[in-house]
Amino acid sequence: MRRSYQTRKLERHSRKPAELLLVPMIDIFTVLVTFLLMTAVFSRTVILQLNLPASQTEFREPPPGLQLEVMVRKDLIQVADRNTGPLATLPNTPGGYNYDALTEYLKRVKAKFPEKTDASILLEADTPYDTLVQVMDRVRVFEVSQGLNVVQAELFPDISIGDAPATPQAPGGTPGPASPVAASPVAAPPAAAAPAAATPLHAAAASGNGAHP
Repeated sequence: MRRSYQTRKLERHSRKPAELLLVPMIDIFTVLVTFLLMTAVFSRTVILQLNLPASQTEFREPPPGLQLEVMVRKDLIQVADRNTGPLATLPNTPGGYNYDALTEYLKRVKAKFPEKTDASILLEADTPYDTLVQVMDRVRVFEVSQGLNVVQAELFPDISIGDAPATPQAPGGTPGPASPVAASPVAAPPAAAAPAAATPLHAAAASGNGAHP
């Protein structure tokens, strides 16, 4: 019995305290953090300087030359000169707005007016915000390949934003013809009433009074 007690006592003294192994946990967290960093999508915030529409009470004489406007509508993008009217109409493709055609045409405009840096983007009321960003990027710059690198070249970086006119412009800078309005039938005026017949005058018979000649 005593030997058994001594044996148990020796066993208790020979036991070592339990240790927590942190190395496997560190390995797991390292792999997890690396995976999250590789699969994370970082949003890039770009700050653009915009020229918002001025107050209606302020009047400035427009500068001479081209007044470039890019109007975004539901089914097309229209490039126009404020003074002379539309320059190019780019209908939508099956995939949406034809941004590539817009870039190509603006490159032609830039080649003709290399000193011009300003443009106006006119939007309809329900234009999505993503569409505005896409059009602004196409109006500001375009990409050029230089060897193995792709760099951005400037188009019209000074952008103003406004509301598109209610009706598309026709050549000449004037709104398109309005739809004819059918004339409402007008009721004929009522016929004039016939004049009342004259009432004959009757001699009043005076009862008890003498008649006047």
